[in-house]
Amino acid sequence: MGKNIAEKIISAHLIDGKMEVGENIAIRIDQTLTQDATGTMSYLQFEALGLKKVKTELSVSYVDHNMLQSGFENADDHKYLQSVASKYGIYFSRPGNGICHQVHLERFGAPGKTLLGSDSHTPTGGGIGMMAMGAGGLDVAVAMGGGAFHLSMPEVVNVFLTGKLKPFVTAKDIILEVLRVLSVKGGVGRVIEYGGPGVKKLTVPQRATITNMGAELGATTSIFPSDENTKAFMKLQKRAKNWVPLEADKDAKYAKVIKIDLSKLEPMIAKPHSPDSVVKVKAIKRVKVDQVCIGSCTNSSITDLMITASLLKGKKVHTDVSCTISPGSKQVFEAIADNGALTDLIASGARIIESGCGPCIGMGQAPSSGAVSVRSFNRNFPGRSGTKDAQVFLASPETCVAAAITGYITDPRELKTYPKVKMPEKMKIDDSGILEPSETPGKVKILRGPNIQPLPINTAMSSSLEGEVLLITGDNVTTDHIMPAGAKVLPLRSNIPKIAEFVYYMVDSGFVSRCKEKGGGFIIGGDNYGQGSSREHAALAPMYLGIKMVLTKSFARIHLANLINFGILPLTFADPADYKKIEQGDKLKLPLVSDIIATGADLTVKNITKKFDIQVTYSLTPRQVQIVRAGGLLNYTRGGGK
Repeated sequence: MGKNIAEKIISAHLIDGKMEVGENIAIRIDQTLTQDATGTMSYLQFEALGLKKVKTELSVSYVDHNMLQSGFENADDHKYLQSVASKYGIYFSRPGNGICHQVHLERFGAPGKTLLGSDSHTPTGGGIGMMAMGAGGLDVAVAMGGGAFHLSMPEVVNVFLTGKLKPFVTAKDIILEVLRVLSVKGGVGRVIEYGGPGVKKLTVPQRATITNMGAELGATTSIFPSDENTKAFMKLQKRAKNWVPLEADKDAKYAKVIKIDLSKLEPMIAKPHSPDSVVKVKAIKRVKVDQVCIGSCTNSSITDLMITASLLKGKKVHTDVSCTISPGSKQVFEAIADNGALTDLIASGARIIESGCGPCIGMGQAPSSGAVSVRSFNRNFPGRSGTKDAQVFLASPETCVAAAITGYITDPRELKTYPKVKMPEKMKIDDSGILEPSETPGKVKILRGPNIQPLPINTAMSSSLEGEVLLITGDNVTTDHIMPAGAKVLPLRSNIPKIAEFVYYMVDSGFVSRCKEKGGGFIIGGDNYGQGSSREHAALAPMYLGIKMVLTKSFARIHLANLINFGILPLTFADPADYKKIEQGDKLKLPLVSDIIATGADLTVKNITKKFDIQVTYSLTPRQVQIVRAGGLLNYTRGGGK
């Protein structure tokens, strides 16, 4: 039987396990990436492993999230990242060089390779035919040390594309349609693989938009074939030697096939406050817009910005709208400067901000109170923009431009004439913003500012667990709820005692004080707990506060792995109805839990306050059981585990 693309890459990198859906497998990682909001912790963890050099084919440290230098913290951390990269054999992409996913696609990505990144949008690399996955920083640190990446063998879903996009209908509309069909939980345990004749009509930047936002499906990753379009992109980047063809066998099997006729798609938009709350743009009637933001790792390619500039040429941003544009990389920035597109953008009244993540993670450009913001980004969770009551919509750059010009959410087809924009025949290649590691690493001194505090290490799991329910959450709680981003919080990412003060503060401002008063305890959650970002601080900071167990209806993939990595026991209700029987303040006990999970036996949680038992389940592999019992992956690895 033939193989699909995902199976081909996994089989070529398989170290342990069987390629059967749901089975635990271990794969070799070729490349890693980190960004500065997660990288400092990842490299502190790598240092704790005691190795002299990374063992991957390629590892890159990017600075793209925390470039707002309102204090010493971010600048200090950048110096740490640069020095640690130089010492341990890691390439360093300087502030301003661009967003990690855009730059990696341009300068390092290669078809058929595996990529593990400490950012949930790492699957962007699937647009070039990589098996690119997001993970917590500790998993990335272990991969840099030569360790395998462990995951459950995903099932592969085929999105079969036919037809051709009509004017003003974009790659963003394709992924919004997939989100509408599958929801933010529809990709859990799956790889989304794109195929069909419609694929040949999509450029690599368009494909990357789709794979980037595939992260919102909860998917392990998304991937496209590597074909002549891929080759053309890599040739443009003067990296044609890294191109290899890669496609599914004609008799490849898929768990499910979703068919989309591109010619029938219309402009789409995601309403507040979820990426899957998708409707046609024309269904939104007369919603006044306060802010428009174009860019992010989803839509900041040279093609996106040239289209944006062409649509804005000779026009002005509405007087009631604040419009910002973020080029995805220094390469894109220079290209639009050279071809005149930048002049058109500036003349329209749009504000140009540096090549970075910025507004997407609430690092500047927070909307005004209660504002409507239309963004070409990937997430619109409550408060993520930096303004708790903002109403954030997600749409294509074309729809964003229509809103910027008219002052209302507007079907972009009302702009009438769609510009003809082609990929340039040549791109200026300047890698001066990427620093190579030192050839004399022994002479490199690692620079540590006062904000970089020692890495908290968990203790081994107690024989029995007992504590109070400190918080009960609803469904689809995101890592933004657990550990907020933004200009106030992100600069503290290297200082766990300080950043821990903000755990759940937008949900329940008394949570941290209860943790301290009670000496830790438990959290009860609903479905899809921990969706969104890969930020491991959403597990590491609760661990620091004494959280020992999280009991939910279900978990998002990366957050589940992060909880395990930091020794927090993740459990699910055997009967979801039991979720409603527990109240905040209830005292729970798990007798002999360490011994029970080691045997794989059934586990019972005792509600001491209400005097009843709750049957729970745990989907832990034998290796994960050992990790949790050891108090986390770092303890397990240093103890000889692999």
